[in-house]
Amino acid sequence: MKRRTSRTLGVVAGAVLTAAPAAAPAWAQAPADPNPAIRTQATTADAQQKVLQYWTRERMQQATPMDHMLQPAKSAVPRQRRAFPTTGSPWTAGGVVARTTGRVFFTYQGRDASCSASAVAGANRSTVVTAGHCVKLGGAWHTNWVFVPGYNNGNRPYGTWTARQTLATGEWAATEDLNHDVGAAVVNPLNGRRLVDVVGGQGIAFNQPRRRNMYAFGYPAQDPYTGGRLIHCSGGTFDDFLRTRSIGMRCNMIGGASGGPWLTNFSESSGTGVINSVTSFRYESLPGYLFGTYFGGSERALYYRAQRA
Repeated sequence: MKRRTSRTLGVVAGAVLTAAPAAAPAWAQAPADPNPAIRTQATTADAQQKVLQYWTRERMQQATPMDHMLQPAKSAVPRQRRAFPTTGSPWTAGGVVARTTGRVFFTYQGRDASCSASAVAGANRSTVVTAGHCVKLGGAWHTNWVFVPGYNNGNRPYGTWTARQTLATGEWAATEDLNHDVGAAVVNPLNGRRLVDVVGGQGIAFNQPRRRNMYAFGYPAQDPYTGGRLIHCSGGTFDDFLRTRSIGMRCNMIGGASGGPWLTNFSESSGTGVINSVTSFRYESLPGYLFGTYFGGSERALYYRAQRA
C-alpha cells in the first residue's frame, strides 16, 4: 500500500535488556511522557476465535503490504561508511531473530494489510513492537490484528497470536507525527503460553547514541520481494536530513517491512540484539534508503504502558 503524505521499547535510558526467552530482571518506574493511546481488541475467547478464523492462508497471502512513502524535494544523501553493508537479503542464519520477527496482519479501512513486527522482552512477556501506522492510521485503529512470528512462505511455525490491546505513542495517535511512528500490541496467550515463553524476546533501549551500526529486519511484500521470507539490511545509520528526527540506513526493503525491528549490538551467531528503532517510511526521491523512528521518551512511555495492558 503506497501512502503519499505531506506530513519501532523495556529499559531506562542508558541500559538495555538482553534478548532471551527468559524475562528481564528488574523494571524501572515508568516515565512521565505523553500518554500513549490504547485500543481494546480481541479479549474474549469468542472474539479471538473469530479473528483466527478470519486469517486464512489465502487472506494472508493476498494482504496488501503497507508502504509509508514521503515526497520531499530531492537532496543528496550523506556519504556513509560501508562497514558490513547488506541492503536487502534473505536472513539465513536462523537464531532468535528468526523466531521473534514476524508478520502482522490486520484490516485497515475494510482492506486486509500487512506489516512487520518483533516480540520484545518485558514484564508481561506478551509485547510486540511495530510502527504506529501498523496499528492506527487515518484516525482509525486497525482491526483483526494478529502477529505471526517466524512466518515462512505461508507457514506459521509458532502459531498466530491475536492482539488483546494495540497501542500507539500519544503523538502518533493524536496527529500522526512521523517523529513518533511507533506502535505496540499486547497479544493473548496461545495454548496457555505467553509469546516470549515460546519465541523469546529481543532487548530494547531508548535515548541511545545516534549514527550507530544497526541491523534491520522485516517482511517486504512488494516486487521483488514476496513477503514469504525474512529479509535484513545492515550497516551504518545517519540522521534524516530532510523532514524528521528519524534515522536512515541504506536498505532496499519496501512495502510490508514497516514496523520491522532495527537492532544494535546484534549478534549474527545468536540472532539477538537490542531494538532501538522500527521501520517507518521511505522517501520517494531516495530509492534504496529506509528510515526508522528514533526511540526516545515517548517510545519508552509506550513500552511501559504496554507492560500494564
